[in-house]
Amino acid sequence: MALFDLDHTLIPFDSGMAWTHFLVERGVLPPGAEAHYLNCCRQYVAGRFDIHALHRAALQPLLQQPRAALAAWQLEFQAAMAPRLPLAMLALVRGHQRAGHLCAIVTATTALIAAPFARLFGIEALLATVAATVGGAVDGTGEDTAGAQLTGEIDGEPCHGPHKVERVERWLASRPAGSKAGLAGFARSWFYSDSFSDLPLLGQVSDPVAVGPDERLRAHALRLGWRILEAA
Repeated sequence: MALFDLDHTLIPFDSGMAWTHFLVERGVLPPGAEAHYLNCCRQYVAGRFDIHALHRAALQPLLQQPRAALAAWQLEFQAAMAPRLPLAMLALVRGHQRAGHLCAIVTATTALIAAPFARLFGIEALLATVAATVGGAVDGTGEDTAGAQLTGEIDGEPCHGPHKVERVERWLASRPAGSKAGLAGFARSWFYSDSFSDLPLLGQVSDPVAVGPDERLRAHALRLGWRILEAA
């Protein structure tokens, strides 16, 4: 099994910032939206924002948008992002798929933003933070409801830190009997990530891989002899 973080791992940029820039370019969001989101990201990194507040900053500007508009923007966003995918990461994913490995993206990004990237990489399983809605689902994963609307909050816990382990275990438990043993049931398992915050899941796989890692993860990976891939 091969698991992949999204931002700064499969892609060398922040998907939330790319989505915000895309919407500003199309006049959906005001010009100041990018600077506001970037400031929220910096506040989060500095520990002055929790991850719920960061997601709120990304979701609340879209509260009044109909599902049809969001779906259309997702498809346009997917097309715009296609040229930005690193060939090395596409090859890495294809290599695991050709080897018959079960693959999934496991990301703190909301499915609304992450789904276009999952489609571009050809990865069917997307374990992501879920945007809270009324009237059905709005996430671009095929379970959407035409009349659904975002609330600006997230549903449940973000797919972040130790919650990534929980999400993977729940996903595996929902699959056919061969996966019922969970992470421990795989002779080989990989997780690719750039972030120290992913240490809980990195510690649960047989082959943790640090991709262009942050300072703390790099030090940890070097100390334990983990594989390090420099960012593409």
